[in-house]
Amino acid sequence: MSTPAITTAGAEAAAERLVPLTGLRGAIARSMGQGWQIPRVAHSVEVDVSRFESLRDALAGEGNKPSLTVLLLRAVALTLREHPGLNALMRDKAVERMPDINLGVAVSLDDGLMVPVIREADTLSLPALSAELRRLAEGARAGTLSAGSYQRATFTVSNLGMTAIDRFSPIINPPQVAILGVTRVVDRAVVRNGQIVVAPMMGLHLVFDHRAIDGYPAAVFLGDLARRIETAAL
Repeated sequence: MSTPAITTAGAEAAAERLVPLTGLRGAIARSMGQGWQIPRVAHSVEVDVSRFESLRDALAGEGNKPSLTVLLLRAVALTLREHPGLNALMRDKAVERMPDINLGVAVSLDDGLMVPVIREADTLSLPALSAELRRLAEGARAGTLSAGSYQRATFTVSNLGMTAIDRFSPIINPPQVAILGVTRVVDRAVVRNGQIVVAPMMGLHLVFDHRAIDGYPAAVFLGDLARRIETAAL
C-alpha cells in the first residue's frame, strides 16, 4: 500500500500548529524545566480582603487609589522583612539570605511570560510602588525594558486574580527559594464573631523549596502575611 503524498497545503497547516521552543518560549521552557526539578511543597490559605478594599477606597478619596495588587506587594515585602529565610537564593551547598527585598512580578504577554523586578520593594511608599509596577508592566508588554529590569529578584509573586482560577501551584524561579501565587477575590460565606457573613476572599498559594525552608516556618510566613492583609497593616 502506498503512502499518501503530503501536500504543500497540508505541510503548511502542520507547521502552523507547531510552537517552536525558541526565543522567549524557549527561555520559559528551560527555566520551568529547571524549576520543576526543585523538591517543592505548597501551602495555601484564603484571606479576607475587606480591609484592603476599605483602605483602597480611603486612599481613592485622597486622589490615590492603588490596585489590590499594589497593596498585596506591599504586604509581601513587609512580611519578608520578618522572614528572611524566604527572601533567599540557593547557592552551591548554601542558602544565601539576601539583604534587599527585590520582588519579581509575573507579567503575561501574548507569547509568554516576563518577570520584571521591583527593587527594594519594602522601602517604597504605596504611590511609588504603584508607579513602579505600572512602569515595569507597561515596559514588559512593550518590550522596552532593559535586561537589568529582569535580574536580581529574591522572591516572585504570580497573580492570576483576573481569571476564574481558585487554586494553582506556580513553579519556583531558581535560584529563588519561594514563589507566591495569588488567585481571584470572590465573595464567600465565612464565620465572623459567631455569625455567618459574606466576605471577599482571596487565595494565597505559597510554593517553597524544601531544601531551604521547612514546612513550619513557611506556614508561619503565610499566616503572618494573611494577618497583615486582613488587618491592612501597611
